[in-house]
Amino acid sequence: MSCCPTPTITDDVKEYYGKTLQSTNDLQTSMCTTPPQPIAKHVREALKLVHDDVTSKYYGCGIVVPESLEGMKILDLGSGSGRDCYALAKLVGEDGFVTGVDMTDEQLAVANKYVDYHQQSFGYSKPNTKFVKGFIEKLGEAGIEDASMDVVISNCVINLVKDKEAVLKEAYRVLKYGGEVYFSDVYADCVLSEEIRNHKVLWGECVSGALHWKELYEIAESVGFETPRVVSAHVVEVTKPELKKVTGDARFASVLYRLFKLKPMENQESTQVIYNGGITGFEENFKLDREYSFTRDSPTNVDPVTSQILKQSRFNEEFMMKKAPCCVTTNMVTQIDPFTILNETTSRSCGPTKCC
Repeated sequence: MSCCPTPTITDDVKEYYGKTLQSTNDLQTSMCTTPPQPIAKHVREALKLVHDDVTSKYYGCGIVVPESLEGMKILDLGSGSGRDCYALAKLVGEDGFVTGVDMTDEQLAVANKYVDYHQQSFGYSKPNTKFVKGFIEKLGEAGIEDASMDVVISNCVINLVKDKEAVLKEAYRVLKYGGEVYFSDVYADCVLSEEIRNHKVLWGECVSGALHWKELYEIAESVGFETPRVVSAHVVEVTKPELKKVTGDARFASVLYRLFKLKPMENQESTQVIYNGGITGFEENFKLDREYSFTRDSPTNVDPVTSQILKQSRFNEEFMMKKAPCCVTTNMVTQIDPFTILNETTSRSCGPTKCC
């Protein structure tokens, strides 16, 4: 019998992000780097205020800053060094609050070191950010209460956890009705082989834990969320020969999704909505997802679920709503293959496992 317990995926990830990685220069794939993409001016300004030490240990795979955050309570799953939390702390204002949860002592030490620095930089009378140690699939143990959050974000972290369903169940529990999970993560175009699943470095690089994209829809539905909404998608690649040899023909994409927690819907009718231009940074146009973009003062017909999202969420005050004209029909948002978005096929196989 071994004298020591066998390391788990959690242990490997903690070691990778706590000790192996010292800065973004140590990453071995493009999975956990931010793609070039337009960022609203007010978000860019907030990011500039984040301390350099915090930014240097940032390992996210996208920008996870949703809209209309003033006064919101936000939870960051796998907050790491705290870069996203501090930018969000500026955007929610002194009346809002941001909580970061992470399991890695080294990352938490960096984040906690700069709480007072950012409070003073923002000119707040007290800190509006805190970081707690815990596992994102066990938020109750970290002290996160039921229905306590308006928004849950995650930046390339959920796929580092083996039990994704447990993570989303916890996110659903801590969200208020009308709240959302706004998260970026890596997905595969197929079910990954056991060789990939068991590769220590590829786990740390957000590859081995990637779901086949269809699995997200299945898990979200089982938990109680509405159909996941695609905001954006881009290709990410494994380029190192020794790692590419392991991943083979499997392809990966970083996808930004929104998941909404809604009360049971009473109104199943399509609605006509008019955006009033009140969301900071998006005064002329607000993009909810790839299906719906709203231009100020222009009527848009939306399906019943989208209508309820706008009505129940923090976006409610930004829209005037009325029953859609009787001759108008709208299509419900359904599953979207991110690899189709990227004009790629998903019909190849990866090793012994057939792609779906």
